Amino acid sequence: MSGPARICRMTRRIAETPANLCLDGKILKHLREEKRLTQLYVSKVVGVTTDTISRWENNRYPSIRRDNVLRLAEALEVGVDELLRKPVMVAESAPPPSKDRWPLVYGLALVGVAVAVLLVVLRQSDRQPPPPASVTAERVLPSFAAPGAAIPVQVRLTQRAYEGGFILREYLPKGWKLLQSNPPASSLDNDSGMVRWIIKAGDARERIVYLVQVDRFARAGSDSVFQGEVVAGSGNIQVAVPVQGEGRVAVAPALWADLNGDGRIDDGEMLQASHTVDEMAGVFIDWQELERLWNAGGYRWDEARGKFLPVKPVETPPGAPQR
Repeated sequence: MSGPARICRMTRRIAETPANLCLDGKILKHLREEKRLTQLYVSKVVGVTTDTISRWENNRYPSIRRDNVLRLAEALEVGVDELLRKPVMVAESAPPPSKDRWPLVYGLALVGVAVAVLLVVLRQSDRQPPPPASVTAERVLPSFAAPGAAIPVQVRLTQRAYEGGFILREYLPKGWKLLQSNPPASSLDNDSGMVRWIIKAGDARERIVYLVQVDRFARAGSDSVFQGEVVAGSGNIQVAVPVQGEGRVAVAPALWADLNGDGRIDDGEMLQASHTVDEMAGVFIDWQELERLWNAGGYRWDEARGKFLPVKPVETPPGAPQR
């Protein structure tokens, strides 16, 4: 008896409610693909890595915790029993049918095969082909994000060939929090970093925008990663398309409007910031604060106060060597 089979056989023999259950990886993969869900989405809902989802689907981990099975069932919107490995039933031995009953046995077998083929044909005829990737999106991020500061994020809807609604899912970096968004988020879990927006049919908006607060303990010099996907379709026929565009932002004591991170906002950067503020309609960005930092000629990040402070640049006396 193989290792996984032995584990499942032993689990079924436990009289009490087991802490671990035997997962049927093939059923898990079939249900996920049937509902057009990505391994990334399922891993976020369950709270594990995509590698773990892959190992479950390939029966590398045949015995998993009960709470993980419950979250899998919730993510796939199915009953827990549908995900579990069914026990192998051994039929009791019966005497072979007599010779005069062989024609009847053959006849019933042929009828069964014919019915099975008919059901397959009918199911295939009723099944619609999956819709194309008719809703796509592109994320726009600033170059820098200071620990504890708020930065603007845009998700531009680059294609809207699908007339129905869709769902946008964004997965924020660990420890980052959503502050505001337009439209308001339909579902928000700041603990796991998952935000969802439901965009209904007839809503012709061109972008979804939001402000996100950087984790105040984020390590300067590191990169934080955004991920997301757009889900369109109806019923069991859905297509999940990853959000394109920018997915990384550098953690540094620099203002989001400072495109090159040199500690000052020049005229060109301020012009670009004005366009961003216009595009971020529906969420609050302190334009007067940007003007103060622009007019000062420089700025610095005050970590204790969690804000940027204006700083006058050091002027070089006439005749002094330029640095």
